[in-house]
Amino acid sequence: MTLPASPTAADRTTAVIYSGGMDSYTVLHRALREGLDVHALSFDYGQRHARELEVAESVCRELGVPHQVVDIRAIHGLIDGSALTDAGRELPEGDYGEENLSATVVPNRNMILLALAIAKAVNIGAGRVDYGAHGGDHVLYPDCRPEFVERMNAVAGIANFEPVEIHAPYLRASKAEILADGLAMGLDYGQTWTCYRGGRLACGRCGSCRERLAAFAANGAIDPLGYSDRSATDASPQPDQEA
Repeated sequence: MTLPASPTAADRTTAVIYSGGMDSYTVLHRALREGLDVHALSFDYGQRHARELEVAESVCRELGVPHQVVDIRAIHGLIDGSALTDAGRELPEGDYGEENLSATVVPNRNMILLALAIAKAVNIGAGRVDYGAHGGDHVLYPDCRPEFVERMNAVAGIANFEPVEIHAPYLRASKAEILADGLAMGLDYGQTWTCYRGGRLACGRCGSCRERLAAFAANGAIDPLGYSDRSATDASPQPDQEA
């Protein structure tokens, strides 16, 4: 009888792409609950909502998770065709839709971030990269589609001497389902930032805020994040508070 192989250091280690948003926050905690040695990786690519990086840093400090913020703003001129990176472009408001939110697509963003995260994984001897792509983004963001992740995973398996697995646990899940998982874990989503604007309070009007609030409403829960405007959603209002 052949005994199963004992887990290696690579099996026990992962590099988590951690933006500071809801999805990656949930992915980060899932990896921690697996008992993995987690290394969080955030990217400053010149996004207008850089507030998320401050939130990510605070969470990792509290959890005692190694956290690296990688400054890749030098590529800004390559990806500034998006309203998320170009302050001169109007940031669309309203629910997610192919017409009004295609302006928020950042060209090749996830391919760039995954390539760098794979390099980080190889460098620290990790066998995995955790990544928060989810089903609700497939229509708008082509680099969140299962086909993209599957092909990047194939490349990650041969790009280096040691294969790296791209682990996207919510690839076919909705935002509401991700939130349900996190709420079941007892996570505090007041420690996340979703808004495309980087103000003191979330705006409540951009597609990202509206999707987030709809997810809370679908779960019969109140979002603990402070908003300047909750009127565009079905979520119950509450006094604004700091994120």
